[in-house]
Amino acid sequence: MDQTIQLLVQQVDSRKDELIELLKKLVTYKTPAPPARNTNDAQHYIAGLLENYGFSIDRWDVYPNDPNVVGVLTGTDSKNYKSLIINGHIDVAEVSENEEWEADPFTPVVKGDAIIGRGVADMKGGLAGALFAIQLFHEAGITLPGDLIFQSVVGEEVGEAGTLQCCKRGYSADFAVVVDTSNLHIQGQGGVITGWIVIKSKQTHHDGTRRNMIHAGGGLFGASAIEKMAKVIQGLQELERHWAVTKSYPGFLPGTNTINPAVIEGGRHAAFIADECRLWITVHYYPNESYEQVAKEIEEHILHVAKADPWLKENMPTFEWGGTSMIEDRGEIFPSLEVDKNHQAVQLLAASHEHIVKEQAPIDVSTTVTDGGWLADANIPAAIYGPGELKYAHSVNEQLSIEQLVQYTKVMIQFIYTWLHTHKE
Repeated sequence: MDQTIQLLVQQVDSRKDELIELLKKLVTYKTPAPPARNTNDAQHYIAGLLENYGFSIDRWDVYPNDPNVVGVLTGTDSKNYKSLIINGHIDVAEVSENEEWEADPFTPVVKGDAIIGRGVADMKGGLAGALFAIQLFHEAGITLPGDLIFQSVVGEEVGEAGTLQCCKRGYSADFAVVVDTSNLHIQGQGGVITGWIVIKSKQTHHDGTRRNMIHAGGGLFGASAIEKMAKVIQGLQELERHWAVTKSYPGFLPGTNTINPAVIEGGRHAAFIADECRLWITVHYYPNESYEQVAKEIEEHILHVAKADPWLKENMPTFEWGGTSMIEDRGEIFPSLEVDKNHQAVQLLAASHEHIVKEQAPIDVSTTVTDGGWLADANIPAAIYGPGELKYAHSVNEQLSIEQLVQYTKVMIQFIYTWLHTHKE
């Protein structure tokens, strides 16, 4: 390891208290989503740090009081050296009033080797470690030949893709690290898409006509949309079981690709036969699949089911996929992320991890989803790598190992420096 970097890595130990204080500062900004629309002050703070470290700042509102912040540190020889995106979300999981925290969730405390507070694991620890690494580079006067792009985004907890907005704004790089909760594993992920399946009758009927549509000789061609949705749910279960038998992906237990009927809404009131029913589903799929692909498979299967039913054949289900926000339009998309183990940056990140942690870096898949999929969707090679265990994310008394935070910060120092000193092919 370069002697300059070795000295910076050693500083993380001697200045550990500063790193902890930085994380505690981030946690004090109350940014739970829902309710969201509360990240402005936290993002202002991060923008100020990046500006002090020589970054140019791009800041824009994704939603009112919820801005994205992107800092760009232009390399000294960008044309010839690799570039890097560091990506993380500033919003944290919601906190309910009846949760039994040891202390105020937004007044973090240190207890033994752990720091406790909302967001320490998911994922302000990742943001703090990366920011502290950048601070050490700046203080040491180290210049980097490749471009470094730091993205602090909003909305990840509620499916509001601040990262997608960064991609649409044109930000790209040779590699991206999503510093979300991964327990220092280098990870890919499956994807998630929500969808609404809607059954709507072309005609409305009085509750008093039910006998005529369900008994012999009634002569009324009608049906309850609620009852017909049961056939759709059964069809979804059949497809889900078929997927479990025919699809797999290394690192996932069989049948991890699921179709969850999460919410059902239907009918107008008791004097009507239900003329509409809406089913909200959540679909988990594998890293080598796309949300467009799985949505198409579901639509084709359910339409075949509907065509086999006399009434549904005349009142075919319709589909509404995804959405931009679980708050605004009750829908979300998290594209999948497949990690290329042979990618130069992945190998370099693994080598940096092994050098610092003295253990081989696990390269596997996350059982949850992050914004990493949007980077992959934009054709940016990426991986998830951050401190924190998933069992503590979103939990009461959420905590993060200080030792792991220190290790992560050291790894990021070595990786950022080495990758941005890597020549482009």
